[in-house]
Amino acid sequence: MEINIDQTKWYDRIWAAFIFFTRLPFWRFHKPPKECYRTVVEHWPLVGWLTGGVMAATFYLCSFIMPVYLALLVAVVVRLLMTGALHEDGLCDFFDGFGGGGKDRQRILDIMKDPHIGTYGVLALVCYLALLFASLYAIATSQFSDLSSQFSVLSSQLNTPLGGLGGSPSQLFPALVIFAADAYSKMLASQIIMFLPYARTEQTAKNKTVYRKISVPAGISLFLQGILPLLPLLYIGTVTGLLRWDLLVFIPCLVMYFLYYMMMRRLRGYTGDCCGALFLLIELSFYLTTALQLQ
Repeated sequence: MEINIDQTKWYDRIWAAFIFFTRLPFWRFHKPPKECYRTVVEHWPLVGWLTGGVMAATFYLCSFIMPVYLALLVAVVVRLLMTGALHEDGLCDFFDGFGGGGKDRQRILDIMKDPHIGTYGVLALVCYLALLFASLYAIATSQFSDLSSQFSVLSSQLNTPLGGLGGSPSQLFPALVIFAADAYSKMLASQIIMFLPYARTEQTAKNKTVYRKISVPAGISLFLQGILPLLPLLYIGTVTGLLRWDLLVFIPCLVMYFLYYMMMRRLRGYTGDCCGALFLLIELSFYLTTALQLQ
């Protein structure tokens, strides 16, 4: 018997999102109705609170016992394990399809559905991981020691030391960037389902699911899920003069628009692979924008 989505419980939809977007065994604790999987994008940034939070905490804790570059590698690997490289798989398929499919819409879709990875996908993944690590390393090793007086001003305003967790601003700030980037980028990427139709039918979709359009209440919830983790970073960046909030907020939006325009022109729709690629490329632009401002 088919259940109307609006008749499902809100917590069932959240469970579905965590089950869908991670490889953690949440399904052992609760099995939501299959209709809930049509709403998983509405809670995608909330999943980012988990994946981004664990990645940030991994870097923060590992930075005390190992070099920064190793702490970053461990943090990236931990998120890959949590998600099962779901988004990275989408990135490879996206570049294979758009790189090898030319202007033929059906050929792009066929290539994206092919389980094999092609030249464009390999190159895209290598370039993405290189830029990801380089930008994170630049953020984590920027000249924070020269900014100690600015952090002292912020600490006095907050009436608590920034290193209250046992660390220093040089470790805490990159962790905040990682946490904010994950949720904010997923919030932006999720907008694609409002701008474009699904490019396949439900029967030909990889996961046999077509996401529903986002309602106004769901849109408000989605916005809060994505923006709340960003606020501490924007506050610290503004007070210390480290970051321009307008660049940090709007450059990822420009990247999102460019990718949307490309999908509209060549695919006239989106797929799940497009969503994964959108998230990773928007997140990468967030890191690059932050890294360039800190130089």
